[in-house]
Amino acid sequence: MGSLNFVKLLENSINEPGLGWTLCFIGEDQSNKLAELTQELRGEFSATGDGKEILSGFSYWGIGPTIAWDHACNDRFYLVMKESIESFRYRWHQINANNIKDQKYHYVSLGVGTGEKDQHILSLLFHANPDFLYFPVDMSSEMLRLGVQRATRGSQLQGSHVLPIQVDFSIERNVDELRKLLDRVINNGSVLFSLLGNTLANFQQDTELLRTISKLMRSEDRLLLEVAITEELSEEAAQNAAKEYAKTKSFKEFVTSALLQNSDLHIDLNSVFFEGIVEADRGILIKILYRNLTGNKIEVTLPDRSVMNFEDQDTIRLYLTRKYTSNGIEKTISDCNLVLVDRLHTVLEPRLKNGFGMDLILIAPDSSGINKNPSVANDIWSKR
Repeated sequence: MGSLNFVKLLENSINEPGLGWTLCFIGEDQSNKLAELTQELRGEFSATGDGKEILSGFSYWGIGPTIAWDHACNDRFYLVMKESIESFRYRWHQINANNIKDQKYHYVSLGVGTGEKDQHILSLLFHANPDFLYFPVDMSSEMLRLGVQRATRGSQLQGSHVLPIQVDFSIERNVDELRKLLDRVINNGSVLFSLLGNTLANFQQDTELLRTISKLMRSEDRLLLEVAITEELSEEAAQNAAKEYAKTKSFKEFVTSALLQNSDLHIDLNSVFFEGIVEADRGILIKILYRNLTGNKIEVTLPDRSVMNFEDQDTIRLYLTRKYTSNGIEKTISDCNLVLVDRLHTVLEPRLKNGFGMDLILIAPDSSGINKNPSVANDIWSKR
């Protein structure tokens, strides 16, 4: 038997229609992630969600949370998510027509989600450059599998042009390695990065995350950022923001799914609380907590079979999110040495007149030479 061209054989197999397999780069030891999750669940007593916690990323880690997130995104009663997904195609087409059309970008999707939004992005990027490469990145291999299948459904993109990467992109060391991989694979090609679905707001240190991501970008690269927006910064707006998330059962099932998967705690959805807090000059922070209301201490077994004492009135922070003010997200972007290129605003649930919406923002590195003159910013805001 002659020698096999393994790479060619592999490429042909991945490109075979109907095979349905996904090649994936595994960038992290999963046992380290499990240890990190367990450690964070051993936090001190806190009635306000500042002790025990499930860090962002772990909310989607594993098959249970992945299924729960997919279910919430497809819940017709979760109106904010429904409108966010359905309005994305129009917003992306506008941004693309104004700034990206006919330019050749490879695409790196940071937090692939359920894949619907990436599907729209891939369609237009393929039209401009059929040879581009698609790098979906997520710390959850199950989310990668789900998102990639949806994103590439019906696409002409060959399977060998899809290179999923399982890695936690909030860790600076991982970002350095990701940039090295991109340099090897695409050399000097330009990259469109994306951070969609208000993912930035899910991190306690959101400015640090954006600063870390900015280190991925070269002067010719762009970042497509989607964030939730509030036009008002008040106690009433904070309470309305908390209620917006609290009213959907499927969202409660999602935020408790990581706890359900990684402990033996009996989950009672009536013990899930949503608290809105004003972050001065910045936005509204929403903390989602699981509170022990039993009146007794509960012994909870964790993945390493250690026992966590969950005292009466103690809390586990399940999830964190934000709605930024326009000035708040603008300052965050500026603090990370990034500049605005374009921005589109969409009002969600307009009948409620609560001032909440989503912004889709195209960002460039400061080194791109794009003018930061305030008059340019005003032109951008006027599109809202």
